[in-house]
Amino acid sequence: MGSSKLLLFDTASLYFRAFFALPDSLRAQDGRSVNAVRGLLEFLARFVAEAEPTHLACCWDVAWRPQWRVALVPTYKSHRVLAETPSGAVEQTPAGLDHQVGWIREVLAALGIPVIGAPDAEADDVIATLTATAGMPTEIVTGDRDLFQLVSDAQGVAVRYVGAGMKRSEVVTDGRLLARYGITGDGYADFALLRGDASDGLPGVAGIGEKTAAALVAAHGDLDHILAAATAGLVSPGVTAKLAAATDYLGAAREVVRVRRDLPGLPAPTDLLRPQAPASEEEFALLTETLKLGSAADRIRGALWPAFRVS
Repeated sequence: MGSSKLLLFDTASLYFRAFFALPDSLRAQDGRSVNAVRGLLEFLARFVAEAEPTHLACCWDVAWRPQWRVALVPTYKSHRVLAETPSGAVEQTPAGLDHQVGWIREVLAALGIPVIGAPDAEADDVIATLTATAGMPTEIVTGDRDLFQLVSDAQGVAVRYVGAGMKRSEVVTDGRLLARYGITGDGYADFALLRGDASDGLPGVAGIGEKTAAALVAAHGDLDHILAAATAGLVSPGVTAKLAAATDYLGAAREVVRVRRDLPGLPAPTDLLRPQAPASEEEFALLTETLKLGSAADRIRGALWPAFRVS
């Protein structure tokens, strides 16, 4: 497989994509839907085969809405809360998905693919921390643009962005971000902060859209330099007034938008070796039968272990 390469999957992002992309008619033996499980395996198989990583992991949302982020910006993902419980917020998920999450964990365990999460942290934070200490070229597979902030040509970090459906994806590099927005990965977090993100309950700065946000980052760099330029009269009076009106939001949301790169207790990326064989061939065979995984099981086995490829 050549030199070392790390492949990190934003697991929930991908199984949500798969759930909506594949038909509900895909069913396990007990009659319950299995489209998210099968679709996730299809994603894993496809990108393992393409990237040929020596190391890999499925990163997990132990906390999909960490309380420390909510404390800073109360609207953070608030529109996705089904109920508040003593143990935290319960996410509103589509009918037919919840029962599949446990199956996904069982399938990944049987295959021997590492699943990595951390207390009070999202998968984005896990991915960022592993990427920061990888010491090898890294590709991140996600349907979440937030992770564009980790893109770095200099450090060999690229994002494979998965769009709607099962087939659309693109490799995002600094060059691709420059062509699209005029900024690189280093500036993406502050760009997103200014623009806002309705899907995460982040309003952004009122009156500043994508083009203005990108122009500010391209011209002045990070948020501190943008605010300094506004104070010095180097930004138009209208934009300066909008930034001033959003001072409280910018201070709090900046920490929410930026992914954490310093989570304690995670394994070393060099320990996340691509499995050389299934952790439990018997368990995977049983899951393949009971969940009726069909060709998705064949493809993930063939991608991980060429000896299992079906011609």
